[in-house]
Amino acid sequence: MTRAPYLDADEVEVIAPNFKRRLSGVTSTIIQLVPMQRSLGLGIAVLGPGLPSSLPRIRSRDLWKLWRRLPDGRPRVWHARRNVEMLGGLVLRSLGAPLKLVFTSASQRQHKGWTRFLIRRMDHVIATSQRTAAYLTVPHSVVMHGIDTAKFSPSADPAAAKAALGLDPAQHYAGCFGRVRHQKGTDVFVDAMIALLPAHPGWSAIIAGRATAQHEGFERDLKQRVADAGLADRILFAGEHTDIERWYRVLSLFVAPQRWEGFGLTPLEAMATGVPVVATDVGAFPELVEEGVTGAIIPRGEVQAMVDAARGYMADDAVRGVAGQAALDHAQANFPLEREARQLIEIYARLTQQSRSV
Repeated sequence: MTRAPYLDADEVEVIAPNFKRRLSGVTSTIIQLVPMQRSLGLGIAVLGPGLPSSLPRIRSRDLWKLWRRLPDGRPRVWHARRNVEMLGGLVLRSLGAPLKLVFTSASQRQHKGWTRFLIRRMDHVIATSQRTAAYLTVPHSVVMHGIDTAKFSPSADPAAAKAALGLDPAQHYAGCFGRVRHQKGTDVFVDAMIALLPAHPGWSAIIAGRATAQHEGFERDLKQRVADAGLADRILFAGEHTDIERWYRVLSLFVAPQRWEGFGLTPLEAMATGVPVVATDVGAFPELVEEGVTGAIIPRGEVQAMVDAARGYMADDAVRGVAGQAALDHAQANFPLEREARQLIEIYARLTQQSRSV
């Protein structure tokens, strides 16, 4: 991977801080959005660990340069997505840095007092869905996440895509991608597949994602459950992959079984690959999946509901094909990454132009 050059602060209009090393949905958002925003002419750079070296960045030692405005007199924008990043922006501004502070919230629960304190001090707040917006008590915009529809796209040769990953080209695969843990509902997916696969010999299942240290016991229990059911060769634990788009291309059905989620990009990634989605009623999933058109929305944590919804797509090639095409059309028309990038750029422009005119 080519290392991007460090940018001079005079070139940087927007800073996207990332103060968490571990890969998360926030990190993935930054990784996808920053190159798109750069391609649209925005001078944006990241700051912090845990991000690919290919992203444009500024050094921590150059932060002192943020105390001077851009050459045309505008302030810079500090776009935070976590509490610690909001705090970092507030500290810099309290010390005299002319910054406009933006915060994106994906939370779907009442914010704690500390978070509310920080949010009230932002210049602009963005919600990633209407459900998230309902928990905000300050003026805000709604900007839903988009997806890179060039990266996440259907395979021209699904059989070859399966063979390239060492999978059986003759099998259909149902997938569940993301961290392996109780919150993500991996156990519900496993139980649903244990119930379904014996009656559908042409199908197997793939679980792609990592179990962090505290969840390794949870993963071991799931693997034992699969082995006890005699399905170890048909319910595959593929681990974590940086080329996850290749794994979407081998799927015939995607299941998002989360018990809780902030936004959740995986249904969009699947739909952009032409795969119908069965998703729980959490995060932004009900706003992403068109019920009965691109997939199905089911209650969280209910194995039987997942079995019933998935069975309909596993048992009928025609239904699945129509839903897959509808999913592809829906993702491409309504959730391209460029749309999200442009909406954010418009917000930055309004903030900084207002500041310059005051």
